[in-house]
Amino acid sequence: MSDLLRIAIVGFGEIACRQHLPAIAKTSGAALVAVADPVKTPPGLPHFRDLQELLRDGPEIDAVALCTPPQLRHAQATTALAAGKHVLLEKPPGATVSELMPLIAAAQEAGRTLFATWHSRYAPAVGPARQLLAGRTINKVTVVWKEDVRVWHPGQAWIFEAGGFGVFDPGINALSILTEILPRPVFIRSAVLDFPSNREAPIAADIELSDERGLPIRAEFDFRQSGPPSWDVVCETEAGPVTLSKGGRQLRDGNRLVVDAADEEYPALYRRFVTLTADGKSDVDLAPLRLVADSFMLGRRRLVAAFED
Repeated sequence: MSDLLRIAIVGFGEIACRQHLPAIAKTSGAALVAVADPVKTPPGLPHFRDLQELLRDGPEIDAVALCTPPQLRHAQATTALAAGKHVLLEKPPGATVSELMPLIAAAQEAGRTLFATWHSRYAPAVGPARQLLAGRTINKVTVVWKEDVRVWHPGQAWIFEAGGFGVFDPGINALSILTEILPRPVFIRSAVLDFPSNREAPIAADIELSDERGLPIRAEFDFRQSGPPSWDVVCETEAGPVTLSKGGRQLRDGNRLVVDAADEEYPALYRRFVTLTADGKSDVDLAPLRLVADSFMLGRRRLVAAFED
């Protein structure tokens, strides 16, 4: 293989265009060499209808970044690993927890990297928040993760289909931060999931969690927010609140501003991918996905008004 990690993006939708494309361009040791998508492609790159056509007729590549809806990723990752390619999975890494286990085994057998990405963990305030909380007693955690689906997922009908996660598509970002900054594993205790009468995935969720010591955690997810999004995690400690906001870009310790930085999640994510492939390692943490699955298992379904995009 080349010293340069040659990457093809599979699925060139909103997130690939807005985040993956510029992030790869910023990443030393990586280059975007092709795109596979039934319709869209950036100018100046070889374009193929799907992964199979890319692997058959495309340029030499070392890795694929799967940015397709989660319902498609297991089959695509299986194909890519069988072809000897490293695989980066956009979040959520799959439509189910169980389908990830064979992929982990396949990557190990093929000697290739499988990277299940949680981009919000790479937000600039998340690491400092974890360090700050490590020396505190946490008494209560509140997560508020609300946005306007029409703004952030315009025309993306798949997100409300079975396996599309609904409001958990952004909500899993909050769970990825929660499982990164808290010192102990957390568990779902109860959930209420609001399903529009004409949709197969929830538009809102109210979730109660705790850790093994009974730490009370409440998470509120909603796709019906109007105006600016609310992406906040507040940890009440004996020394006052520790607040992550703006999706993990801003950190306050009480009233003191500790971090307020620009969004560099995806460049950091791709730097990690380059390092993993060079070291021959994989990174597949399923904790956030398990929490989503448990929310569906324990959740009480509540029908709400039909949603039209």
